[in-house]
Amino acid sequence: MPRIRTEFFIARRISSRAGGRSNVMVRIATLTVAVGMAVMILALAIVIGFKREITSKLVGFGAHVRIVSLYSHDSFETEPIRIDSALMADLAALPRCSSVAPYALKGGMIKTPDAIQGVALKGLTADGDTTFLHRHLVRGRLPRIGGTRTKELLISDNVARLTGLDTGDRVEMLFVDTSRPVRRDRFKICGIYATGMDELDDAMTFTDIRNVQRLNGWDEEQISGYELMTTDFGRLDDFAQQVYETVFDHADQASDVLKVEDVVSLNPNTFDWLRAHNVNAAVIIVVMLLVAFLNMVSAMLIILLEKTSMIGMLKALGMRNSAIRTVFILRSFRIVATGMLWGNLIGLGLAVLQQATGLVRLNSTGYMLSHVPISLDWGWWCALNLGIPLVMLLLMGIPAQAVAAVKPEKTIRYQ
Repeated sequence: MPRIRTEFFIARRISSRAGGRSNVMVRIATLTVAVGMAVMILALAIVIGFKREITSKLVGFGAHVRIVSLYSHDSFETEPIRIDSALMADLAALPRCSSVAPYALKGGMIKTPDAIQGVALKGLTADGDTTFLHRHLVRGRLPRIGGTRTKELLISDNVARLTGLDTGDRVEMLFVDTSRPVRRDRFKICGIYATGMDELDDAMTFTDIRNVQRLNGWDEEQISGYELMTTDFGRLDDFAQQVYETVFDHADQASDVLKVEDVVSLNPNTFDWLRAHNVNAAVIIVVMLLVAFLNMVSAMLIILLEKTSMIGMLKALGMRNSAIRTVFILRSFRIVATGMLWGNLIGLGLAVLQQATGLVRLNSTGYMLSHVPISLDWGWWCALNLGIPLVMLLLMGIPAQAVAAVKPEKTIRYQ
């Protein structure tokens, strides 16, 4: 019989006949591995979920990169620039550029008999990427853009609840400008969206860009800026640099002085906060591994003590220390495998439940989202399920070294 089959056979027999104190410790070790695995799965799913959800929503309300007037500030009242068709063509030709579209902003207030809500009115074009809004549409539809101008308005579910509005309702909006009297306009609610990011949901409404241009007193060639999307967010810095170089090349021909901003530079505190979550996840994984390892060591040492006479007998029959260590490492592998199986079932089950129901809610003021986000991906799940047993088995080689201290002449003297 090949040696590895012999060692596997002995390890299996030890597993099937374990009893007494060792059986209790084996159960504790298995439970520890299961709990640790479930916690690690949930920690990674939540951390990655936070990063993806918040990033996708910040990008969805804006873009990966935007180009605006150098004199514009971070507000809803922007300095206009003129549409440059040559610049847009060169931007669209950049590698990894998926879309480039003009947009316009105007600050205003939604007024109803019972409430007044301050919002930003964002004007969209037919060339803009509306995938984000379609994905989060609750009811109704997006505003019609292109063709005959319509005064349709897309509002959030939060704004709808605060003002008592719904699809099909007509609403009056007020626009205050220091250089002119208060302007009034009426819109028809065509749809309602909800992203769960309450801070932005409370502020953003969407309509045809021509409505915003008219309210700002601009002509059809004046806009707030351009929004660009890239196909590779991981290389955002490179893409933003290419956009900057393209804008710089057009500086001599353009009448406007422009600046380039990316979503990370516009939200530095948010992305620093998201990067801090990586440290939290790493600490959780290390702590769970350490707790599981200590319990596994305890179980392994108890099993070794109870099987001392068997170890002496195997040595007397000619089995090497390395082979006997392999027997107990294989025994440890069964404990780890059983714990990981239960841990995966518990962790994935809770993650899927939260993903489907949003059961665990959050304070959106502190966490930016209204519920705990979950992101399940085969990549990190496979890495976790391959890495954890490998690390555990390497560490279990440490207590298995105790096999070398067992002397056959002492352990089998009284057998």
